[in-house]
Amino acid sequence: MRNLSMLVFILTSLTASLAVAAGAKVDITSPADGSRLDAKKQSQLAYEVIPGGEGDHVHLYLDGKQVALLREMKGSHTLDPLMPGMHEICARMVNKNHTPIGVERCIKVTAE
Repeated sequence: MRNLSMLVFILTSLTASLAVAAGAKVDITSPADGSRLDAKKQSQLAYEVIPGGEGDHVHLYLDGKQVALLREMKGSHTLDPLMPGMHEICARMVNKNHTPIGVERCIKVTAE
């Protein structure tokens, strides 16, 4: 009985989390996934956001490290020159408390 109660609790929590993120979307419109960037120059990252649920704004990550907080629903952010090699850029939607709500978009780029 206790296991059944725990299972119901877990399923309810998961359903609530999905409902919170329903309709929310974050997209990196440029650069495209797999792009090659000039390692010696700054690059522009363009994005679009549909907040939905508890989504409030977006945190931008480069190789797992937060590099920006983006409050505009559509815009761009200048990335500093990148070290040569492969990099992962992620935009993660968060709520007003800066807690991720499970909506994100990640791309991989190569700096040359």
